[in-house]
Amino acid sequence: MAKKKSEKLLEALRVPPGAVDLSQYDTRATTGFSGSKDDGKAALEELGAELGDWQERLFAEGRKGDARRILLVLQGMDTSGKGGVIRHGAGLMDPQGLKITSFKAPTPAEKRRGFLWRIRQALPGPGMIGIFDRSHYEDVLIARVRNLVAPPVWNRRYDEINTFEAELAATGVTVVKCFLHISAEEQKARLEARLDDPTKYWKYNPGDVDERELWPAYAEAYQAALENCNTPDAPWYVIPSDRKWYRNWAVTTLLLETLKGLDPQWPTADFDVEAEKKRLATT
Repeated sequence: MAKKKSEKLLEALRVPPGAVDLSQYDTRATTGFSGSKDDGKAALEELGAELGDWQERLFAEGRKGDARRILLVLQGMDTSGKGGVIRHGAGLMDPQGLKITSFKAPTPAEKRRGFLWRIRQALPGPGMIGIFDRSHYEDVLIARVRNLVAPPVWNRRYDEINTFEAELAATGVTVVKCFLHISAEEQKARLEARLDDPTKYWKYNPGDVDERELWPAYAEAYQAALENCNTPDAPWYVIPSDRKWYRNWAVTTLLLETLKGLDPQWPTADFDVEAEKKRLATT
């Protein structure tokens, strides 16, 4: 029988201030959950009704003028499961209240506008839950590892990101940033599984092997991002992601706890309810 610990997952998985050493985070941990894989899958499904109720409350508030919204940022190495989280977690919610954006390499036109320009265009509106599959952090990750810009440029971006996320918080955006943490061994197993299954060939990218050779550099870049951009306005959460079922449950639980913390309320009627009942009865 699955057991959930009393401590909020938002507290248990939050990255503490200061230096970050990802080697100290267990990628197979099931923090906040005690149970089997089947228990975890069942627990995820059980979140659906409550998650949907809170999402609808937030959406309803947004339709009535409340500015609050949520931005869920998913970052992680290739195969860490960003798409899986969206499919299994976001799949429990009403699509009309979601805005999902998957960021690929920026176009030349986007590059000319600055690295945050396309991010701003994809932000969720009032009452919405936005989900970023990759994000503005690519500009201090792959840009750093692949030397796409000079070190002074990506170094400046940490402060620019912090300023940007503080601006979001000030305008009603609650930012939830999740680093999906997998081991190199698990990534290799997932890539091998794609090569062994013809139905997954489409998911395999030969370039993933080239990126895999840069694992230490990416780990260093992620650690720097988690250290430099871990603020009260937009904290980071490290999600152990070697176990897919736990990863999906954990991120969905973080989102549910965030919604409950916002405590959106059903908007009150801006019309005379009894009068409308009488009018309707005559039709």
